[in-house]
Amino acid sequence: MRIATFNINGIKARLPRLIEWLEETRPTVACLQEIKTMDEGFPAEAFEKIGYKAIWHGQKSFNGVAILADGIEPVETQRGLPGDHEDEQARYLEAEVNGVRVASIYLPNGNPQPGPKFDYKLAWMERLRAHAQSLWDAEIPTALVGDYNVVPEDKDIWSPRALADDALMQPQSRDVYARLLGDGWTDAIHTLNPRGGVWTFWDYQAGAWQRDHGFRIDHLLLSPELADRLQAAGVDKEYRGREKSSDHTPVWVELRD
Repeated sequence: MRIATFNINGIKARLPRLIEWLEETRPTVACLQEIKTMDEGFPAEAFEKIGYKAIWHGQKSFNGVAILADGIEPVETQRGLPGDHEDEQARYLEAEVNGVRVASIYLPNGNPQPGPKFDYKLAWMERLRAHAQSLWDAEIPTALVGDYNVVPEDKDIWSPRALADDALMQPQSRDVYARLLGDGWTDAIHTLNPRGGVWTFWDYQAGAWQRDHGFRIDHLLLSPELADRLQAAGVDKEYRGREKSSDHTPVWVELRD
């Protein structure tokens, strides 16, 4: 079973690239972030044509998450992150696929910091940790995947000084992420690449892609039930270099049956 995550940065603008990637790599489950469309604008028919069923949680112009499954309908289990009934941002969607719970996560960026956006980020992370604990306690095989907007350690960025003041690198953000791992969740990419140096995002600005000035903010966290099945994990780096690409690239994990 291959579970992938891809911040597509606008599903309508990147649809040809997205279809291309799905057909070429054929993940069992594909979690998307930043679809940037309202529910009625989601291009479900395009995925149906290549054999993927989809559920989605959209929002006008920004945010938005989706879950696609190859040949099977994802069974929705949670729409929106619990813990704040006033939070209307479309950042969390969870479904059951082939006996595995999969969540597509678009964690808040948090910039500028300090300020209300950073406070919202930290509060959202604490809510995620609480919900993750409920899945853990129920012993549900779970993959929490997506754009976490956190660079976990200095080895996960080309130059720690480059983003020293950014919300992605702040001690508070890193601390909540580290506590998630401390709760027992396995960071699949880190586990198989302990020395770091693996990027999932390259900015459109300043020739970041051409100079390989990237960092890792797209993560796949596995519950113990899935960590025991971890076979491989990687980054489909080449898709970042294609025409009209997202500034993120797909990240995936392969699990034994």
